[in-house]
Amino acid sequence: MDPVLVELVRSGFVESVHHGALVIVRPDGSVRTALGDVERPCYPRSANKPLQAVAMLECGLDLDTEQLALTCASHNGEPGHVELALTMLAAAGLTEDDLRCPADYPLYEPARIEAVRAWPGRRRAAMNCSGKHAGMLATCVRRCWPTGGYHEPGHELQQAIAGTVVKLTGEPIAATGVDGCGAPLFAFSLTGLARAFSGLVTAQEGPRRRVADAMRAKPWLVAGTGRDDTLLMHAVPGLLAKVGAEGVHAIALPDGTGVALKLADGATRGRAPLLVAALRALGAVPENPAAASVLDGLGRGAGVVLGGGREVGELRVTDEVLKALAS
Repeated sequence: MDPVLVELVRSGFVESVHHGALVIVRPDGSVRTALGDVERPCYPRSANKPLQAVAMLECGLDLDTEQLALTCASHNGEPGHVELALTMLAAAGLTEDDLRCPADYPLYEPARIEAVRAWPGRRRAAMNCSGKHAGMLATCVRRCWPTGGYHEPGHELQQAIAGTVVKLTGEPIAATGVDGCGAPLFAFSLTGLARAFSGLVTAQEGPRRRVADAMRAKPWLVAGTGRDDTLLMHAVPGLLAKVGAEGVHAIALPDGTGVALKLADGATRGRAPLLVAALRALGAVPENPAAASVLDGLGRGAGVVLGGGREVGELRVTDEVLKALAS
């Protein structure tokens, strides 16, 4: 069983725990720190999107910085996200009806409220993966591949993406599934994920570097208002960050140090505290008070533990993890 990485303490008593695995790789790809089984394959979920975007560029997709950032996004569905996805489709001669991701309302609550009031129903362009799907469709148009069935594992596009994932992670795909958005999803290890992210920021040029630079230049497009990835990339200069569902998160520092983690129960609340602890151990927390304040807030995870309206506990990274990160 993977070790306990994060625990929730109430009134001095450990109430809940989150098991998981975390790996830190050096810029040369060697493992600096490993907690839990970091070689066991897992689905990286949306942390896979930057790798998929690299494949699209290798297939000839031509996007500007904003469009490329949205292709890597798990966005809020705020107006700027939706409008850019529609612009990408229009430039390829396509419409929202060509998207095969599910229809949804925005994730961001103010945008969701307005959408429920103004729209006739859910929209595919508002779904958090619409940028990736728009990029996939645009790639198909560029290569004269059929747009119908672009999300099926046997399609030329998905075969090309699979080849790029193998190249970037340095390991074979252990399993292929269907992601929440309907696109193929490839399983590989956390170590492979960390190495792939490291390779994005250390590339001197080409598709890998273009993806890393676009995400870091436009953090709001990668996620949106109040989201962890947006806050992290704004707070730490040069940081690359991408969340994935089911407790996955991956980051890379500007020097190529890569970090990947997965909480075994798929919890979301423990991811940010673990990443902040890793950033602190790696000496990557800026001295800027505003940035430090943002990271302090993320380090608290889901917030304070309340009892009777007052603080009675905390969500914290375990001492064992902190010792391992410091060594």
